[in-house]
Amino acid sequence: MPELFDRLTQRSVTFRNRIGISPMCEYSADDGLPNDWHFVHLGSRAVGGAGLVITEATAVEPEGRISPGDTGIWNDAQTDAWARIVGFMEQHGAVPGIQLAHAGRKASVSRPWEGDVGISPEQGGWQTVAPSAKPFSEKLTMPRALSHEEIGGLTAKFVEATRRSLAAGFKVIELHAAHGYLFHEFLSPMSNERQDTYGGSFDNRVRFLLETAISVRAVLPERLPLWVRISCTDWVDGGWTIEESVELARRLKLEGVDCIDCSSGGNVPHVRIPVGPGYQVPFSARIKREANIQTAAVGMITQSEQANHIIKSGDADMTLIARQALVDPYWPLHAAKELGKTDALKPPVQYARAL
Repeated sequence: MPELFDRLTQRSVTFRNRIGISPMCEYSADDGLPNDWHFVHLGSRAVGGAGLVITEATAVEPEGRISPGDTGIWNDAQTDAWARIVGFMEQHGAVPGIQLAHAGRKASVSRPWEGDVGISPEQGGWQTVAPSAKPFSEKLTMPRALSHEEIGGLTAKFVEATRRSLAAGFKVIELHAAHGYLFHEFLSPMSNERQDTYGGSFDNRVRFLLETAISVRAVLPERLPLWVRISCTDWVDGGWTIEESVELARRLKLEGVDCIDCSSGGNVPHVRIPVGPGYQVPFSARIKREANIQTAAVGMITQSEQANHIIKSGDADMTLIARQALVDPYWPLHAAKELGKTDALKPPVQYARAL
């Protein structure tokens, strides 16, 4: 079996190891434009030795942002700003990935340190949209249900965002279908109450995501991988389930998706989740085994031996770290030292005397 510091190849893209930096929203952009904060944040993780660095949830239209501080990729200025960051990440050995997103009914909220509550258009927010006119919680605004034409228009915006991502130099595209954002809202019966071809049955609820994945794959060069992040369960009776996630993964594979990024939750408030080290790894293992598709494991992966075990046991093809990378941007370099793999990952020459 492979180990944490073995290379991984998807299509023509080779990751130098099986450590990825998970998307982490920084809420620090202006008009969707990534800036020096994002350059340093993402660049530091590339210097730190990760094989893959994925941007925060990057909106395909202004109304798709979680907060006014989210990044986007709907105009030329944003594309150019991302290109500078992408170039630096590649220069330091990391494959640059972008997570394309639309926040749906969880959009138009203040930054976490400003209360994380819904904001009205008068306060700088906007009208939110969703599969159904059903708010996420009492703290957020009432969304407007999308029409058929609007759903097709959003697929087109994901396609255009993909074209811009390619122009910026990204090598991995990830569609964000987790954590209660728009794609997940369509998948889950807890948020999708539609009675048309986009609601009700499993086939209908997965339609928007599948249509978008097909359209994105059509403009994505054959040589580049396509990922999808999903919430493997809503953690509540009557919600989206791991069994549905397995079937969705099978269908996504048939449409050219290369990897399922396995997270969970986020679509139902006040749910009790049994959080603990590696608590989502069983989802990754099951989808990998039953859908026969590569997976990435995420969620409280903090120790080098733990991450190595996930890969060696075949539970995932890549481990993704998030908050641990905020604590330690050089976690991959430290893990290489702890696992005796310094030949596989050497520090930058500027830092060699310290690491």
